[in-house]
Amino acid sequence: MKTLPEIFQSNSPVISIEVFPPKTEQGDRSLFNMLDRLAQYKPAFISCTYGAGGSERTRTVDLCQRIQQQFEIPTTAHLTCVGSSRAEIIDILNSANAAGVKNIMALRGDAPEGAQTFEATEGGLAFANELVQLIREHFPEMGIGVAAYPEKHTEAPDLPTDLKNLKRKIDAGADVAFTQLFFENDNFYRFREMYEQAGCHIPLVPGIMPITEFARIKRITALCGAIFPDELASRLEAVQDDKQAQMEIGVNHAIAQCQDLLNQGAPGIHFYALNKSRACQQILDALDLS
Repeated sequence: MKTLPEIFQSNSPVISIEVFPPKTEQGDRSLFNMLDRLAQYKPAFISCTYGAGGSERTRTVDLCQRIQQQFEIPTTAHLTCVGSSRAEIIDILNSANAAGVKNIMALRGDAPEGAQTFEATEGGLAFANELVQLIREHFPEMGIGVAAYPEKHTEAPDLPTDLKNLKRKIDAGADVAFTQLFFENDNFYRFREMYEQAGCHIPLVPGIMPITEFARIKRITALCGAIFPDELASRLEAVQDDKQAQMEIGVNHAIAQCQDLLNQGAPGIHFYALNKSRACQQILDALDLS
């Protein structure tokens, strides 16, 4: 299976899909049916998010392994610093490596439920750049992705400070940076200019979450701090009792975003699919990247 640096050597737009581990067997079946539909578009890789604590730690690696075996598509396993010591993180990385998972999305992670702020576990790591450094030290052949925030991380005082944190991750050995979801491309372009001026030279990939339901996207943007355009919000509010109309507005907005981003030199698109395929299928059909 290819690593992220090998994947991004391609001149073609790199299309990737992000999913999360379901909590039930029915959820698993639905996810693999969804992936079966999206596999026809030949995504360059599938990434799988990571739950802090409990069985989800192993679920992420297990799911990545199953996806690679069933679809022969490379995967990227998310890994966070939350609730794990250095030794436990190395154990997880050993499991991923043994399972043939060659890429890791290295994240600090959010504070555990009930906690106001993130605190490093005793014997653990406090920042994502430390996780990148640990991966690079113990598994130098692995591909490493990191998160970027074109409208800044909610905990950062300002965008320049947040960009310095991203530069630390890149200097520690990251291969590709993937942005948090956003809905205004101009914000991405401004950030990309600052990113390049700061000496960041690894691929910067825009992350897109298709809007399928206005109430859900309002909750998500409230949590992550993404800016939601007033004009788009007004159009969605006008059809808040019509889910089909909401989806059409959301998908058309995402199509326009993706076409513009690719025209303006983005190396690919990373789709936050929320384990649903219909919106991504419609977007990829419209983009016609085959």
